[in-house]
Amino acid sequence: MSRRGQTSGVFTEDAAARETRRILWIVLWLNLGVAAAKFGYGFLTGSVSMQADGIHSSFDGLSNVIGLIGLWAAAHPPDALHPYGRKKYETFAAAAIGLMLFGTCLYILRNSYLHWRESVVPMVTGISFGVMLGTMAVNWGVMTWERRRGARLQSEILLADSRHTASDILSSLSVLIGLAAVTAGYPLFDPIAGVVIAGFIGRTGLLVLQEATQSLADRARLDADAIREVALTVAGVRCCDEIRTRGLSRHVFMDLCIHVDPAMTIVRAHTVAHDVEDKLKQAFPGVAEVVVHVEPEDHG
Repeated sequence: MSRRGQTSGVFTEDAAARETRRILWIVLWLNLGVAAAKFGYGFLTGSVSMQADGIHSSFDGLSNVIGLIGLWAAAHPPDALHPYGRKKYETFAAAAIGLMLFGTCLYILRNSYLHWRESVVPMVTGISFGVMLGTMAVNWGVMTWERRRGARLQSEILLADSRHTASDILSSLSVLIGLAAVTAGYPLFDPIAGVVIAGFIGRTGLLVLQEATQSLADRARLDADAIREVALTVAGVRCCDEIRTRGLSRHVFMDLCIHVDPAMTIVRAHTVAHDVEDKLKQAFPGVAEVVVHVEPEDHG
């Protein structure tokens, strides 16, 4: 049996984790600036919807903090208590962001109900529209950047946070619709728009939690047929079965069984197993560890 993977020892961070952390720090400060602009001007004009949207944006910053904590925990090397490492802490952080999206959804629904019940009519100025459009532009840039980098780095945290930022854009859009409706003399559209946007945010939260559940439930990460095809290219391998994969999309654990000639020596079988592992890691860059079990071909 061959088993080679990450070894414990001196703490090191891979390039993907460092890049993800850098992105989250930049996005954190951008989110705090957006939140301050919305809440500050909303407070000056008495706009409850702008203040609420500012609070919503502050949750984006909080999700960045959760992501940074998750990355810090996930970066620790394997030890006696965590022999497979702690990469799933990143998944826990993504799930926390998903739950925050549901919390944001409930908050907007509650705020919309209060606006409808109390017939809130905020003071609307040209600056109100300017602040909302400007912060939406920043959020759009952040969302696009996080989504692209998250896909390239295969980072659950960045992808989840990009969806959270997208929810902030939708929330801001509801505020803009409400402000326009108030200007046109239809203040009822403010809470109605809030309810519609809350539905979009709730759906986004569900998508984030579904992706996190795949990792936490150890769903298969790679196609077994594709793995078998690669393993069979190694000289000496006559059959490959019992293939299993789990983990994160960029940190996959794999185990499989190969069948070899019963007359093959232990030394040769060990070499073949290592060749299979090397081939699989070359073919699937996200694989962190491969466990290869070796059996004679006629083993029942």
